[in-house]
Amino acid sequence: MAVFQSLVLLGFLVFLASTQSQPGKEVSYRRLSRSLIGHDGKVYACSENDLLAFESNGTIAWTLHLNYTCSFDMPPIHGGKEKIYLVAENRVLKVSLLNNGTSKPSAEVLLSTEPTKEGDGAIVGLAVSTVSSSVYVNIGRRGLFAYTARGQLLWSAGPVIDQYGYQQGCRKNIADCYFNSVPVIDQCEASIYISNNGGELYSLSTRSPHFKWIQDLSSYDKVFSITPGNNGRLYVTVPTKALLLALDVSSGNVLWEGRIGPLSTADHTPIVDSNGWISIGSLDGFLYSFSPTGVLKKFSKAAAMDSVIRVTPFLDCTGFAIYISQTEMDGKISHTVGEYTFVSAMKPKSVLFTLYVPATGSIYWSGRYPGDQFSSLISHSDLHHFILDERIVLAFVAASKTGSPLTCRSTRQKFMSSCSQVTPKIVNIYTGSQRAILLFLFFESVILVVLAGLVRFCCIFWSKKKLQGQNLGTFLEKRRSLRLKKKAFDRTITELEQKAANEAVANDEALEKLGSLLQEREGIERKLSTTYSLGRDGISSRSKSLLPLYDGKTRSYYFQGAKKESVTVFQTLNDTSSSKENSSEGESSWTSYEDKGKEPLEQESSSEGGFFTRDYRRSPSEPASSSTGFVDHEGEVKSLHEMKIGGRSFSLKKRRAMSSTN
Repeated sequence: MAVFQSLVLLGFLVFLASTQSQPGKEVSYRRLSRSLIGHDGKVYACSENDLLAFESNGTIAWTLHLNYTCSFDMPPIHGGKEKIYLVAENRVLKVSLLNNGTSKPSAEVLLSTEPTKEGDGAIVGLAVSTVSSSVYVNIGRRGLFAYTARGQLLWSAGPVIDQYGYQQGCRKNIADCYFNSVPVIDQCEASIYISNNGGELYSLSTRSPHFKWIQDLSSYDKVFSITPGNNGRLYVTVPTKALLLALDVSSGNVLWEGRIGPLSTADHTPIVDSNGWISIGSLDGFLYSFSPTGVLKKFSKAAAMDSVIRVTPFLDCTGFAIYISQTEMDGKISHTVGEYTFVSAMKPKSVLFTLYVPATGSIYWSGRYPGDQFSSLISHSDLHHFILDERIVLAFVAASKTGSPLTCRSTRQKFMSSCSQVTPKIVNIYTGSQRAILLFLFFESVILVVLAGLVRFCCIFWSKKKLQGQNLGTFLEKRRSLRLKKKAFDRTITELEQKAANEAVANDEALEKLGSLLQEREGIERKLSTTYSLGRDGISSRSKSLLPLYDGKTRSYYFQGAKKESVTVFQTLNDTSSSKENSSEGESSWTSYEDKGKEPLEQESSSEGGFFTRDYRRSPSEPASSSTGFVDHEGEVKSLHEMKIGGRSFSLKKRRAMSSTN
């Protein structure tokens, strides 16, 4: 495992200064801090107590005096809504830019600290969330503080916190543990990432001081840089091990790790484009680009043996391509001693700038400095008053969109493109085969249906009071005996009908017996179909005896059960002479019987009121025995069974008598 420690003797600053100097003139040069390319295409950088805004061609647009010396290693940061934040003498300054050209830029102190000699209170890093309009400041040995855009404190967090009843953070050294890195923000996840001096990486929400997770990376090294991917991944660069780690933003687990070449500085950071590719330059002359899944591509426009890449690339205005700076060196030497790699060189010869797309490997443009294009850019602009290095020149190349054939996109479009690469988290409950899952669900459904049927059966039969104290076997035996009795009644009734037909005469005793059998069979059928099955087999009262009704031609027998159901047997004389009118017309005729008063039915029957009956006389064209229906005055359909025995016709009719309500 290769480990890096660089001793790079580059004279690039002297090289650029020599190309800017004019013979016979003494020129005092000012030094520029790390720069920021604004959304408006300008380049913002500090020089001592001044904040300067450069156009992309190198001319100064405006200068703002700050009264405080800017931090050289901390570039200005986008604040959204025409605002920029920067650090100057342990103060966080908020700069309001030009408002449509109607006002001048202004600066105000958002917060200030008083550091001690031991370094307590010094501002280590600054981050701004444009989504929540909050400013996050890491103050040395004091913790991470969140402020509103107006300077109001929202919350603060230290490296150790009691959460959910447990102590989290600084597990190895609580006494001397503190945050020591620049906080970075994942705009897609609304999370803040920061590390402590013990090699632990923290994930916090932008809205609260609670930790989402803590990942111990001390096994790699205690010093590393953090880069948000805004694509569901967080990247950690370990310079001493020359490693690039990709972490899952939701859990902090390491997804993959890739090996890179030696780096120029310990705080050297990569760049992530809108395709999700992360790229970082190395002193071995190669640009290392990794896909979101960890696939590596190495790129070098110039000869890698004689060149180095020592500055972080810049994104172009589309977000898909990057500008890289590759410096050709004179007398470059690279050798390894033990686990350390040493790179040294005499002086730079030239710088090669390239517009490169890591995802496709396409090269859109390439230019060299010194050259006519860059020499005129520096000599005919305000840049010749400043000491320039590769980083400054590369920023102006990117701001001027040099060689880019692509259409620029807004910051919102860039974030939408990168955030769309975040894969939704799907919880996998069972990893077995799909067939096994379907079979399990099928058998489970069958069991549930069977159980539901059993429950319904028990609710119907066992919830009834008369069945709760009885044996189910006795109940089933009683039903079986009833079925046998019904069959016996059917046989007896059939025999009586045949006997009456053979004798050609039906006496009153036979008819009474037949009616009694019909009533008992009906009671058995009722028990089997309804009430008895539900355990309510009440004892029916004995039927009334037949009451003859006779009008000279027709004789009927009436009897009534306990449920107010009546059966009337009609005996009609088949007298052809008396029914001459009917036979001549060939039509059905009706004879009505109406119980008026209380005779003769009331003599031996119950106290029910009168009823209306109609006797149906068949026509000669009808067969000897038939079953028909008739309708009484209540509109209720009645069943009528007529049979002919000898010269007499018998009509058996079942109906429900009307209850007397008057």
